[in-house]
Amino acid sequence: MRQGEIIAIGSELLLGGRLDTNSLFLTEQLASLGIEVRFKSVVGDRLAHIAQVVRTASRRADVVLLTGGLGPTQDDVTRQAVARVTARPLRRHLLALEGMRQRLAAWGRIPTTAQFRQALIPSGADVLPNPIGSAPGFALTWKKTLLVALPGVPVEAEQMFTTAVVPWLAAALGSERRPARPVRPDRIERRLLHTFGLPESEVEQRLQPFVRSQKSVRCGFLASPRGVTVSFLKVQGGATARSAKKDGTLDRLVRAARKQLGRHVYAEGAETMEQVVGRYLARWGLVLAVGESCTGGLIGHRLTEVPGSSAYLDRVAVCYSNRAKVELLGVPERLIQRHGAVSAEVAAAMARGIRIRSQAQVGLSVTGIAGPDGGTPQKPVGLVFVGLDAAGFGRGSRVGAGRVTREFRFHGPREAIKLRASQAALDMLRQWLERVR
Repeated sequence: MRQGEIIAIGSELLLGGRLDTNSLFLTEQLASLGIEVRFKSVVGDRLAHIAQVVRTASRRADVVLLTGGLGPTQDDVTRQAVARVTARPLRRHLLALEGMRQRLAAWGRIPTTAQFRQALIPSGADVLPNPIGSAPGFALTWKKTLLVALPGVPVEAEQMFTTAVVPWLAAALGSERRPARPVRPDRIERRLLHTFGLPESEVEQRLQPFVRSQKSVRCGFLASPRGVTVSFLKVQGGATARSAKKDGTLDRLVRAARKQLGRHVYAEGAETMEQVVGRYLARWGLVLAVGESCTGGLIGHRLTEVPGSSAYLDRVAVCYSNRAKVELLGVPERLIQRHGAVSAEVAAAMARGIRIRSQAQVGLSVTGIAGPDGGTPQKPVGLVFVGLDAAGFGRGSRVGAGRVTREFRFHGPREAIKLRASQAALDMLRQWLERVR
């Protein structure tokens, strides 16, 4: 099968100023085209270093994707590096120049001298139009390797891959000499299961019997503050066009895994927790209101990332101080004095208060200690309480009154605790919604 490699370019990726998210998307997309990514490199904005990495990648991969370094500044040297490696001098490409002018004109801007550098493309390369940004990409064949350069901005890279790279790769790969007998290219089947509430080791332990029985399937585990993602990968190749059929192995394996992991599985594929929650709320015609303390609006942000969330999200109140909890949510002051702001009792009162004041059917709350300071032996950093308060609304309703409060103990830096707390709150809501009939 064909092998791919991704090169992420940018010194900020090495210094911690920005995370590389492009490679996750590109790996998935290349797999759908029958190209398996075996290597990924991250390199800074040094011309010699980029050229070295491109040479190495070209020797071991059929398709090399570069992201980043196509901007107008002096440290954007991806074009020069590819030109040096391939011995194809940079030329000002009219298609690239015109596309850049049109894009900037739509924004009410005139190209600067620095931005004109973005129209410099290695000679003989094809220009990849950028439908939402100013920096064009390019693609070329060098020796036996297909080289593709995309901007580092994730939304631009994703759009350009779909609109420009896929057709270019299809044409380039389709032009290769075909064998006399029609052969279907290798197909990479992949399934993702997203879980929350189990450590990575336990997820692996529960699935080991199923994974060991399927020698042709690779199983991987990725832990993050959002939970543990399980990936099942099966490469099906060497079959003729007549005999290549989907054998259903992954479908059976996913069903078995879901049964074994039970309520901890919250989604498959690209679906997120907030999308799942939104789908259930919309299905049952429920309206949600959220009262947040330690997460500082993160739950609301995540919910409103889903288009159409205005149909089921009424309001989000960030009540960081005790005074805000009392004034905005009606939490009794004596409750805070007796149990503390980070307590099951206050979480329950917050959920009930936001539901009553908003007149929504469901109230959700979170309060905790995100750190790095503020913890005590009795209430350490990472202690989080989530509250849910739902009201019955009419005889024969699918939903009755429900009040749930849960305690969580999280670890990690402040941002990880906040993300885990938001995931825990949404997951608790998700599990309650799944029981609604």
